[in-house]
Amino acid sequence: MTKSNHPTKEQVRDWIKHRHAGHHPLPDIKQIRRELGWEFHKVTPNR
Repeated sequence: MTKSNHPTKEQVRDWIKHRHAGHHPLPDIKQIRRELGWEFHKVTPNR
């Protein structure tokens, strides 16, 4: 099982605004997650 650390809506909006200002194509999803700090953590069940 994995747990996600989602960025805030404001962080995503700021990132999109910054990306539009550069006029570059979007990077792959892994790069977007790294830039936003959106990480997945493996969660082990308690036994």
